[in-house]
Amino acid sequence: MLFEQLRAGGCLSYIAGCEKTCAGVIIDPALDLVDRYVALTVEKGLRVRYVIDSHTHADHFSAARELARQLGARIVMHRRSAAPFADMRVDDGELLVVGELRVGVIHTPGHTDDSMCLVLPDRVLTGDTLLIGGTGRTDLPTGDPEALHESLFGKLLALDDALGVFPAHDYKGRESSTLGAEKASNPRLQKKERAAFVELMRGLDLAMPDHLTEALRTNRTGGKTVKQLIAEAAREVPFMGMDEVRARIEREDRELVLLDVRERDAFEAGHLPGARHVPRGQLELRVDQELPDPTVRVLAYCQYGKISTLAAATLRTMGYSRAVALDGGIDVWTKAGYPLEKGPARAYSPTRIP
Repeated sequence: MLFEQLRAGGCLSYIAGCEKTCAGVIIDPALDLVDRYVALTVEKGLRVRYVIDSHTHADHFSAARELARQLGARIVMHRRSAAPFADMRVDDGELLVVGELRVGVIHTPGHTDDSMCLVLPDRVLTGDTLLIGGTGRTDLPTGDPEALHESLFGKLLALDDALGVFPAHDYKGRESSTLGAEKASNPRLQKKERAAFVELMRGLDLAMPDHLTEALRTNRTGGKTVKQLIAEAAREVPFMGMDEVRARIEREDRELVLLDVRERDAFEAGHLPGARHVPRGQLELRVDQELPDPTVRVLAYCQYGKISTLAAATLRTMGYSRAVALDGGIDVWTKAGYPLEKGPARAYSPTRIP
């Protein structure tokens, strides 16, 4: 069996495959590592058949859809998953055939109601059901400490003690454990009685994950993350560097329109000299009035260079084919000591460019 573990912060994901047939599977992929997964499957000579999420993740963004698109694989989730994009839904006791490799499914609700563990010949990928020295939390949407107790003590811990434990998260740099080691030393597994275990889980005071709402939105619905939207926009527009923009301002280049897309109070507190002002939220409604000549060369900028990237891409889709974005934002511009103006926007007289 081919097997690779990948780490993105505390998130762990896996590539497994059949050496003989080169069929493969990717489990719990993170969106930030898409290129690494693709490169590794090429390096290992794997044809990925399935991309599996062990549950609906609330603390990071799943790469299942992007990998399925790039690799021509099928997305697999438990039948209780709310995600509309799953190609195959599986349930307790079923198998996925990956060449000569068999991937067993154990439904282990508790962390979420669609949680499952995946059993390979000598190891089990436990998702967030069982962690090294801990368990998944049960205070997020669809979590249930009583269900987790049954999943652990009634199902998962009944497997062979020698099986390796490979979880979906670990924040201490550990790679794996075994079921036997977890039974012996995992503090939460010492609470074997249901009532004691449930009391322990309900008494945990854990901080909510970063990006909880966005992660649940995208992982449940198939929508895009803000980071994805910005990255896609960045592929559609050219950028202009700070020094180039400063030089054009100094020589009063009237062929370049500077467009500040921040809110009014931010604009009036300090903006690029001679800049126009149209907040990003009003861009589509006001652009024809503010920029009547679609052939104008317009540079969009914002505080940190993200919203302006979206704005420049929007302008291009609206016919402003020379729209560009500032590489960076006014935050970097200010820290570099470059000139600013304060106060309301000036009246604008467009210069037509042939």
